[in-house]
Amino acid sequence: MRVQALMDFIDHSPSPYHAVAQAAKLLKEAGFHPLEEHEKWELTAGQGYYVTRNQSSLIAFRLPRHKPERWLLTAAHSDSPTFAVKNDLAEGDKHYLRLAVEGYGGMNSASWQDRPLTVAGRVLVATQTGAESRLVYLDRDLLTIPSLAIHMQRDINKGHEYNPQKDMQPLYGLVGSKSLTDLLAEELGVDKQALLAWDLVLVPRQKPVLLGAEGELFQAPRIDDLGCAWAGLEGLLAAKGQEKAGQLCCIFDNEEVGSGTRQGALGTFLPDVLERIACCLDMDGQERRMALAGSMLLSADNGHAVHPNFGEKSDPANRVYPNGGVVVKYSANQKYTTNALTAGVFQAICQKAGVPVQTFANRADEPGGSTLGNLLGQQVSIPMVDIGMAQLAMHAAVETAGSRDPDYLAQACTAFYESQLTREGDGRYAF
Repeated sequence: MRVQALMDFIDHSPSPYHAVAQAAKLLKEAGFHPLEEHEKWELTAGQGYYVTRNQSSLIAFRLPRHKPERWLLTAAHSDSPTFAVKNDLAEGDKHYLRLAVEGYGGMNSASWQDRPLTVAGRVLVATQTGAESRLVYLDRDLLTIPSLAIHMQRDINKGHEYNPQKDMQPLYGLVGSKSLTDLLAEELGVDKQALLAWDLVLVPRQKPVLLGAEGELFQAPRIDDLGCAWAGLEGLLAAKGQEKAGQLCCIFDNEEVGSGTRQGALGTFLPDVLERIACCLDMDGQERRMALAGSMLLSADNGHAVHPNFGEKSDPANRVYPNGGVVVKYSANQKYTTNALTAGVFQAICQKAGVPVQTFANRADEPGGSTLGNLLGQQVSIPMVDIGMAQLAMHAAVETAGSRDPDYLAQACTAFYESQLTREGDGRYAF
């Protein structure tokens, strides 16, 4: 099982910036060459490359040995629901120090209370020649969001509506302690005056762990969606290159807040990369459109496993479980991009590779959330299928999934990247 590799990836990725830096490290170690968007690209057939945007999104690709006739793509996201740090200190009681934070994405607020937290992200630092962004992770138990004692809210177990401004501001310490700015300056080895700005988030301190009598489950922060980001990357690194099919792995930021940023799926990152590759390979307009029409994309984001205590929340006919295999997600209102054609092709590839597949759909009376595929489809016209792992406690501070599913998903991505998937007509594919 490769679950330990995923747990290591999560442990080294406390923020989207760290996740992208970790992905870039793995790619570079595997021989992929870094590219910069502001520089001219020179590409060689058969080689692998990667480029980042905003330090929080990444696209890696391996060129075929001949001019690409199609692209095989995966897409996942680097961000997770959390709290963004606004200011060093929040107003409040003169005895306590608090940070000022704001919610990012839709999280289960109660799961963030009464647990050790810290901060991670990036800090812009003044240098002798200008400014540079540096990653930072205060690797210590630094903060907590204390809940109000049950004696002061005796009806708490009957339900509570959390006010993020009142209930969810983290306790940093007592008056007289060093400020967060002091700690960041010490961590980065610079004067406080050199700290220009930051993008910092709260991070649960729990390490990824195996659970269950035989380690059949694992629990970690940010399984949604670092599990899929890792699997797409792992699949690309494990796959062999092809003669005429390009292989491309996308990790986008800001999915949890709608993807409407330059580094999100609704931005131009993927179209820009595909356009620049085509220019470098002297592909004309016809060839570019032909390649897109012959391509396929796996939109990878996790799905809800049947809950052991709330089985009625799942659709009776489309129930997915941890370690049941890769989840294929359907939505009649097109929140997911899966259709019979793309699902059938993907399931045939998985069947050939010996990877189990299970089907997810929401209850008819429960609206489903959207993810990357239906947004990417507005930027690039590529057939897509939505997939992921089955997990519990999605958007909680820590989440739970099956320990065999990371391997299943990585195997599926590798098999997809190595497939001889060829479009023979509208609705017809050969493998």
